Amino acid sequence: MMTKRRLVSVGKHISAILFMVFMLLPFALVLINSLKPRIDIIKNPLALPQSLSLANYVKAWTTMKFGHVLFNTAYITAFSQILLIVFGAMLSYMLVRWNWKANKYIFTLLICAMIIPFQSLMIPFVSIFGKLGLMNSRTALIFFYMGFGLPMTTFMYHGFMKGVSKEMEEAALIDGCSHFYCFWKIVFPNLKPITTTILIVNILWIWNDFLLPSLVLIKDKNRTIPLSTFYFFGEYTAELGLAMAALILSVLPVVVIYLFLQKQIVTGVMDGAIK
Repeated sequence: MMTKRRLVSVGKHISAILFMVFMLLPFALVLINSLKPRIDIIKNPLALPQSLSLANYVKAWTTMKFGHVLFNTAYITAFSQILLIVFGAMLSYMLVRWNWKANKYIFTLLICAMIIPFQSLMIPFVSIFGKLGLMNSRTALIFFYMGFGLPMTTFMYHGFMKGVSKEMEEAALIDGCSHFYCFWKIVFPNLKPITTTILIVNILWIWNDFLLPSLVLIKDKNRTIPLSTFYFFGEYTAELGLAMAALILSVLPVVVIYLFLQKQIVTGVMDGAIK
């Protein structure tokens, strides 16, 4: 019996290691090829670089104007997150705590909005907002992200809000606190686990999104990191080394954020799952 259990345990560990290697292999190939010239990548993309060179990174940084596009991406992501969390949390609070007849219809509309794919809205989206002069603007893009992300954000808050105790909230209201003060001082701190989860999901979505910025941001000065990386691939040629270096540069900020907030992220996800 012990031998069988040990074999099962060893099998699980081997499976976990193989899965980890499988998941990390694409990233490792990108990292290796980002250190090689284009000709070496074409000859053998699986080979290790003959010598370590950061030439691709230097050229990619200057060609992309990486500092500027990093600011654009961070600006759009940060303000989109703030608006989604503020309005999503407040809307879910209203839907759960206030017994209005219209609430169930509003929630149903939000669910329906989650079902409709963005690809079906692209053509009317570009046509209508182009005529309104809302294209090629980072602020407009933040507004669009809020519109497309609010249903899912509200849905996630809505499910978690039902499990938040009402006792402290009711006591504060009896003492004369307003609903606004009660929400931000008592209810919202209890939403930390789901807020952390929403931050992870939305940051990965907005930071790496290509389709929506490609429709809205036309001028070079407003490009995000995914858009700038795309322009290393031309019609007849592709700067593979530069593209690989650009991909690593685009991933690094998210990795750094995760390393600094790793404990909070893991705790938030676990608390959200238990809740």
